Amino acid sequence: MGRRQAPDLYRAPFPLYALRVDPSAGLLIVAGGGGAAKTGVKNGVHFLQLEQIDGRLSASLLHSHDTETRATMNLALAGDILAAGQDAHCQLLRFRPHQQKGNKAERAGSKEQGPQSRKGAAPAEKKWGAETQRDGVELKVENLQAVQTDFGLQKDILQKVVCFNHDNTMIATGGTDGHVRVWKVPSLEKVLEFRAHEDEIEDLSLGPDGKLVTVGRDRKAFVWQKDQLVTQLHWEENGPNFANTPYRYRACRFGQVPDQPTGLRLFTVQIPYKHLQQRPPCYLTAWDASTFLPLRTKSCGHEAVSCLSVSESGTFLGLGTVTGSVAIYIAFSLQRLYYVRESHSFVVTDVAFLPEKGRGPQLLGSHETALFSVAADSRCRLHLLPSRRSVPVWLLLLLCVGLIIVTILLLQSAFPGFI
Repeated sequence: MGRRQAPDLYRAPFPLYALRVDPSAGLLIVAGGGGAAKTGVKNGVHFLQLEQIDGRLSASLLHSHDTETRATMNLALAGDILAAGQDAHCQLLRFRPHQQKGNKAERAGSKEQGPQSRKGAAPAEKKWGAETQRDGVELKVENLQAVQTDFGLQKDILQKVVCFNHDNTMIATGGTDGHVRVWKVPSLEKVLEFRAHEDEIEDLSLGPDGKLVTVGRDRKAFVWQKDQLVTQLHWEENGPNFANTPYRYRACRFGQVPDQPTGLRLFTVQIPYKHLQQRPPCYLTAWDASTFLPLRTKSCGHEAVSCLSVSESGTFLGLGTVTGSVAIYIAFSLQRLYYVRESHSFVVTDVAFLPEKGRGPQLLGSHETALFSVAADSRCRLHLLPSRRSVPVWLLLLLCVGLIIVTILLLQSAFPGFI
């Protein structure tokens, strides 16, 4: 039996580092590039239209947004606004898909293969980017504000993570200088700054109550309320025996508790602090988001985890690894449901689930969930989890009643006068 393979959904002309999914318009947004090096590799953000064709989920390029000399390394999405981490800066973008106007002849005359710029617009100088038309859909992308979000003495300063707050009025950024900075959207006016870690910030996540969790290369994870420390996470206390292997936190994400509208969990990934010849396991931990005590910890394999995603309902966790593998876990039990070894030829740089709102259910079809992954191999791949078969409650009750009747009949035949 051959090894499981994940299908290619899209291949970009540059390395991919980040992706997000817009459920309302059914858009898959992927970004990356070759950076400032003069290698001929472009930098950009590609907007892909997701569609069901002949029962299969497919993606076609709707719009290509040129980011000039800066590769986008991380993304956050809120409505029609993208926050893109580019080097030590954060660039806000607004995209607006809408139906074309005009008759079919006008639309046919306006279509070309690939991105199309509006007449008279210079992509590098005009505020509005290229305007692309495809199958009656028009997309405009606007550059909003940009700001430097990471500072430091080291040569390679970099924004490593960005996320929106619960009402999408602010973003939080973290990077190589260990500082958390909070900015208003869309003005990017700074409202808060504090030193969260002694080393680089690896990841951060904002909860609906305003609490912020940060994890850093200093092997620590903290919970903050604005710039006030609430607590430090200690996953080792209830974890397995580590045999003197030092670990560090790699990723953190808040997620809903399924079927509990106010329930909240925190999920973290721990990986070995140093590269060892005999690779120790990595671990997934689920936390109570009110007490920040660990609920359960389980091994997630010996491949170092590179990224983490939580599905919109909080039902599933998606993991990517440095060896290119992709896995889906059930959030409640941390049991692995899906795994593709070396799905990518390079490190998986980001994973994201197809949202369960908007056009999500229509695009999902008969599958239980869909996870997208991107890597520096320029590929975006699709990971579909088939619906798990379950027996209806009414059928279980019917079987129980039938079993009772059969048992009574057998006893009656074996022992006349039993009843």
